[in-house]
Amino acid sequence: MSDIAAPLAGRTALVTGGSRGVGRAVALRLAAGGAAVAVNYRRDAAAAEEVVAGIAAEGGTAVAYRASVDDTDAVATMVQRIRVDLGPIDLLVSNAGTASRGTPVADTDEQEYLRLLRVHTLGPLALIRSLLPDLRAAPRGDVIVVSSAIVDTAPGGGAAYSMAKAAMETAARTLAYEERASGVRVNIVAPGLVATDMGERLVAASGAPTLADLDARYPFGRVARPEDIAGVVAFLASSAADYLTAQRIRIDGGGPDIPIVAVPES
Repeated sequence: MSDIAAPLAGRTALVTGGSRGVGRAVALRLAAGGAAVAVNYRRDAAAAEEVVAGIAAEGGTAVAYRASVDDTDAVATMVQRIRVDLGPIDLLVSNAGTASRGTPVADTDEQEYLRLLRVHTLGPLALIRSLLPDLRAAPRGDVIVVSSAIVDTAPGGGAAYSMAKAAMETAARTLAYEERASGVRVNIVAPGLVATDMGERLVAASGAPTLADLDARYPFGRVARPEDIAGVVAFLASSAADYLTAQRIRIDGGGPDIPIVAVPES
């Protein structure tokens, strides 16, 4: 298979939150590009195994691994298992996340901020630190952080979520400059509203129409699909993006999204 047909051949990717939504689309896209993919999930084993089966059906390599990104011990065990099963990890897509409870700043207690920071910032940073030896030793290492366009708009009810995402973005940009000499690229994608299960809950919780009903009101006649984000991630991990690091790409069709962040937890 040519490099054009398999631009990620020989690489091992870890996609956190890879069993559903954006993570699922990213895992499938990276595998289609030739990468061996570790599909991380928190609790939906069936969904993760479905992603693995889909990749295998297309001739790719993937294995599912259970670990919550805010559980340091579980993540350390997962990383060791991936190294044994698939080899050193040279591509991380930090995608796992959870939603804010949607309370205003005046009513949000410290534990809510800490909960979101552990999932969106502190847990991913611990994972990145554990992977740096692999990333530095590889011919090329990539960290791609999935953030949110919400960081730009900071709507009411979403301070804990927006702050956690913003903190991770700041850390990612700093890491990009620190690791350039090691050949590690660090970039950020910031989707707007995406047609996923979480996106559907976001819309329902706001009292807005369904995602399908919103398509006509969005750029290009549709809300973003997970595949839109996966395509940008695959580009950032490819040789076409060799000279890109410390970049943030907002994926929202060029326009603002409905500022909704309060949803029931999945």
